[in-house]
Amino acid sequence: MWKWVILAAVVTVATTGAIAQDDKLRSLEAGIDASPWEAVGRLDIGGAGFCTGSLIGPDLVLTAAHCLFDKSSGERINHETVEFLAGWRNGRASAYRKVRRAVVHPDYEYDEQVSSSRVRNDVALLELVRPIRNTTIEPFETASRPRKGARVGVVSYARDRSEAPSLQEVCRVLARQEGVLVTSCTVDFGSSGAPIFTFSDGKAHIVSVVSAKAELDGQNVSLGTALSGPLAFLRSELDAGKGVYQETRPVSRVTVGDSRRETGAKFVRPGED
Repeated sequence: MWKWVILAAVVTVATTGAIAQDDKLRSLEAGIDASPWEAVGRLDIGGAGFCTGSLIGPDLVLTAAHCLFDKSSGERINHETVEFLAGWRNGRASAYRKVRRAVVHPDYEYDEQVSSSRVRNDVALLELVRPIRNTTIEPFETASRPRKGARVGVVSYARDRSEAPSLQEVCRVLARQEGVLVTSCTVDFGSSGAPIFTFSDGKAHIVSVVSAKAELDGQNVSLGTALSGPLAFLRSELDAGKGVYQETRPVSRVTVGDSRRETGAKFVRPGED
């Protein structure tokens, strides 16, 4: 609990004057605008909702761990029902792939109390049934976590813009705390797992994925996961042959989005809707 009190305090101070400099979301409906972002796609979750994911290898999709859990029962879903729609735009995708295996960070627990630990570990890696080797779809590279004040961007789908991705090319890192990246980027339900980018050498590099959003005095901010350490671990898990679906017992679900009266902050997962 105290972690979020501290986090809220940091964000409240840091947001002053920073969000006003951000770009607005821009829809990538036109092919010329969308072409650099074809490796970002919509993850359809067994007909029950969607998240956002991005290719970081021909057969590897990076997203948020909570996208692989049923929001009603708290159970891990069968990832074989998940489909990655690369570059999904106005009813068509550049490539369609089902998921063969999926691994989530072992320290992530879907039903635990909202904390920096849950956000920090809210990352999953999906292996597709077949690699995507379309020359117009180039997987993204990853990079180390940016510093406070750094310029970042985000490409995401959301419930009111589910048929085409949107780009916010300029938002800011407001704070870093215990592995959580706090940004001014605009996210909503469906944006979970969306890649947060830095830009260098004319290329976009993924530095985090969207885990949740927070309300602070009516101002929305986004919370992103740690990446470098967890991602290396998840790669090793797939290399070891793990990630085959196994049914789990139902767990009690803790409602997220509970209003924090002490701080005025409310945390929710911008996941499938």
